[in-house]
Amino acid sequence: MSAEATNPVSAAETAAADPRVRRRARARLDLRRIGRAALLGATAGPAPRDRLPDAISHVAEAHRAHHPEADLTVLRRAYVLAESSHRGQFRKSGEPYITHPLAVTLILAELGAETTTLTASLLHDTVEDTEVTLDQVRREFGDEVAYLVDGVTKVEKIDYGAAAEPETFRKMLVATGDDVRVMSIKLADRLHNMRTLGVMRPEKQARIAKVTRDVLIPLAERLGVQALKTELEDLVFAILHPEEYEATRALIAEATGSGSPDALAAVAEQVGTVLREADIAAEVLVRPRHFVSVHRVRLKRGELRGCDFGRLLVLVAEDADCYAVLGELHTCFTPLISEFKDFIAAPKFNLYQSLHTAIAAPDGAVAEVLIRTHRMHKVAEAGVVALGSPLGTAPDGVDPSETAENGERTDPTRPGWLARLLDWQESAPDPDTFWSSLRADLAEDHEITVFRADGGTLGLPAGSTCVDAAYAQHGAAAHTCLGARVNGRLAPLGTVLSDGDTVQLLLAQDAGSGPSPEWLDHARTPAARIAITAWLQAHPEAAAPPAAAPRPPLSVAADRRSGAELHADLDGAPATPVRPAGCCTPVPPDAITGFRVRGGAVTAHRTGCPAVDVMRRLGREAVPVRWGDAAHCRVTLVAESFGRPGLLADLTEAIATAGAEVVSATVEPPSEQRVRHTYTLQLTDAAALPALMRAMREVPGVYDVARTHRL
Repeated sequence: MSAEATNPVSAAETAAADPRVRRRARARLDLRRIGRAALLGATAGPAPRDRLPDAISHVAEAHRAHHPEADLTVLRRAYVLAESSHRGQFRKSGEPYITHPLAVTLILAELGAETTTLTASLLHDTVEDTEVTLDQVRREFGDEVAYLVDGVTKVEKIDYGAAAEPETFRKMLVATGDDVRVMSIKLADRLHNMRTLGVMRPEKQARIAKVTRDVLIPLAERLGVQALKTELEDLVFAILHPEEYEATRALIAEATGSGSPDALAAVAEQVGTVLREADIAAEVLVRPRHFVSVHRVRLKRGELRGCDFGRLLVLVAEDADCYAVLGELHTCFTPLISEFKDFIAAPKFNLYQSLHTAIAAPDGAVAEVLIRTHRMHKVAEAGVVALGSPLGTAPDGVDPSETAENGERTDPTRPGWLARLLDWQESAPDPDTFWSSLRADLAEDHEITVFRADGGTLGLPAGSTCVDAAYAQHGAAAHTCLGARVNGRLAPLGTVLSDGDTVQLLLAQDAGSGPSPEWLDHARTPAARIAITAWLQAHPEAAAPPAAAPRPPLSVAADRRSGAELHADLDGAPATPVRPAGCCTPVPPDAITGFRVRGGAVTAHRTGCPAVDVMRRLGREAVPVRWGDAAHCRVTLVAESFGRPGLLADLTEAIATAGAEVVSATVEPPSEQRVRHTYTLQLTDAAALPALMRAMREVPGVYDVARTHRL
């Protein structure tokens, strides 16, 4: 329960005082258009049964503007129940309490919410604050309305204590997973409470504003309800940063009241002329920036110019017209290519679609331009509210392709961020972990899409790593993840993924393996962090601190034997000893090149060895060398693998099975779960080398085997 207060001056109030500004404000949905008389009309007695009560006439008018055929009978019954149950209750401002659900319902009606949402909005506080029960709501208004009312009803503080607020949000989010209208009602409820927050103590105002900033505003952004988000941002800005707010308000007042020519309106007129001459039917509007937007632009650009206080909005009928407008603007004006973004071909994760560009007029003024259809504009302003009920058919103005074959529209927010949130919240062990993880998750306001090796996709917050992708795709099975290939190349688990990357996650066959504490340094998503923390707590031995000093390489050596026979073709010279170079360990039938070394001996290198180029640059003369008749040889192989128990034994067994002898073996200490093994092997037949390398690659955890090739 909140009370009315002295609210910060909004852009809408400024518009009311200046007719020129009021014309500019047409492009943004104004949710403050609600008269005190309409709310105070709730104090009147019930209306006759044959007509709508005067108190909700504004709601009915706004509702019919979006849904002309809507049946208002159910709204009348909901109002009568809400008014009678809240009768005698007052807000802290002294107004009858019924003014609050009426205001919330009017906000949703102006956004275009359908009748069921408005019915639940009128009743959203009855179960929490009156004697009305949820069963009574269900009997009189049906299961849908009861579900929505229950979703926004707070949990009892007497039962949950300090955890009541986190658990209330957990309950609402779970309900939102089945019906996003639950969160729509909560956002409208918070908006009206924020408008009337002034009679609260300053510390309580700050606490509510911080929760609104950290949780509700990001949720409004993700649900695409920009009309709610922008006003919530301005109200929070005024409470938490009053000095910056007043400075921004002064800048806007100076820009709109100076009497100087409106630079943005002039550019809008030029754009309109260009589009008319091109025979493109379009509506060109000036869209003022809200307070927080102006503040951000000032921080980014410093001194503001006339065009920085708003943007142009071009509305057309069809998607193709958007690109036609873009072509005309880029032809007739100088475009700023760095400002171009196509959110029509690649919509944002919150349903937003629009073309963004910026143009320079002949006089040098630079204006940002948004180009979208009327339907895109409706969804951009109202987000999921404009999509109506997820349990019915698509409403007017919404693409029918968004409706499933069985007549139930799949919630467009569910496959992405909301699905991830619902998954990890089940594993959050306590309200504090849930609350902190929720704020951290919502702080990531951008999303990327990565492609899985099997052709599927994963939606992840920007900044996510391979660790996050593993838990998003495999859940608890990701504990056995050994590594990943990103775009076909092996990558550490801490690799940060980019939009459009292809990720192949490599899992160990040993189900007993698990994550290391270092994974927490790479995990960005709550799902990954909660899962890793839970596993480490259940396996404390895995979280033991590493040894103080790094382990020395593990080496195993056997008797050295001569390799394949090599001969140097030196005319008139006595027999010259020839040995294979250790940097590339050539074996028959490799093409080889020899060079003299100290002591009169000759070393044979593979022709492609980097040492050959070095020798030639130094002016060393190559010596012709050739292989003898003996087939046995010695070769050095390097195996790159992920660390796991028993790996060394399995590799050694594969080598022995292939008929090779280990001359020496070195195992370097693991780094990011990757291990490097170096083997010098004696083969009885050089032709068996390819089969040996294949057998080593087939050992689980080994991702590459290659011959040494180093200087």
